[in-house]
Amino acid sequence: MTLRKVNISILVAAVVIFLLVLHHNFLGLSDLLKRELTDSNPLGLQPIDFIPAAPQRLTDERNDREISVVIAASDERLGGAIAAMNSIYRNTRSNVVFYIVTLNDTVDHLRLWLRNTALKNLRYHILNFDPRVLEGKVQVDPQKADSIKPLTFARFYLPNLVPHAEKAIYVDDDIIVQDDILELYNTPLKPGHAAAFSDDCDSTTNKVAVRGAGNQYNYIGFLDYKKETIRKLAMKANTCSFNPGVFVANLTEWKLQNITKQLEKWMTLNVAEELYSRTLSGSITTPPLLIVFYKQHSSIDPLWNVRHLGSNAGKRYSPQFVKAAKLLHWNGHFKPWGRTASYAEVWEKWYVPDPTGKFSLIRRHPEAYEAK
Repeated sequence: MTLRKVNISILVAAVVIFLLVLHHNFLGLSDLLKRELTDSNPLGLQPIDFIPAAPQRLTDERNDREISVVIAASDERLGGAIAAMNSIYRNTRSNVVFYIVTLNDTVDHLRLWLRNTALKNLRYHILNFDPRVLEGKVQVDPQKADSIKPLTFARFYLPNLVPHAEKAIYVDDDIIVQDDILELYNTPLKPGHAAAFSDDCDSTTNKVAVRGAGNQYNYIGFLDYKKETIRKLAMKANTCSFNPGVFVANLTEWKLQNITKQLEKWMTLNVAEELYSRTLSGSITTPPLLIVFYKQHSSIDPLWNVRHLGSNAGKRYSPQFVKAAKLLHWNGHFKPWGRTASYAEVWEKWYVPDPTGKFSLIRRHPEAYEAK
């Protein structure tokens, strides 16, 4: 009789413990769902999709610390963003989470591409960028309404895109990474610096490929020094510019210095006063960054932004140099998904075919398109 009472007591205790564990897990799930459903912000940068965790076999192999990587993905260049993310993911064991900034009409296409290919294990947020954020800050030519690409300004709003991170990497969609992105993430930033860029004049890229570029790599190539507002800033016209297509941001410092508000201020002033130089037509994102970060930015390893592959200058690189580069950047008119870009075959190795068939790609080397 005593043994039976003991067994009943044990059974009751086990049931109570089970119910407590079940209740705890239910509360945790409830909190998680609440965070996912309420995560939005006033700038219209709202999360649409998120894969919360990679399969267990991958989490066992990869480091736990999250590395936030922000990339814009427009529909007409979506293949570029896909290849960039694939190259980053395949070359690291770190816990990379992509923050993919796009427009509403691209979301379904992007989601299908990510879920139905070899990229299905990526961790990501899809964020909708509201172009109304730019009203009054960008001058639109009525005859060239399509010349303004809203997503190019997504980099100005990093703290809104990655609100809980202390640090983030921003990359353009026309890049390929050939080394561990953790190294770029660990770039040391000097005290008081909110970002680290690759300077144009001193970069390995410039020394190897570009000579006689003149004003193209100085502040005077981006800003109109005839305007009094620019002259009052006392910035030297021959100051070396930097490339904002790849950079590391200290988001804590970014918020403390109100970098986004500063950038918006200069965008608005340009609409009123036309402060940007016309020497480099179409460059409307670089000038405000140059002003705000004048002598107030750190530097990244030049091999983490080997650029000009989208211009004739890229043809001057040797195959050995391209192989040694940690990040290749096809900035310029010629993109690797077209016919004429330099070293496009390197980009092709990381491209994952569009399962919908919508993305137009000129295939020169069909054997290179096997998904990696």
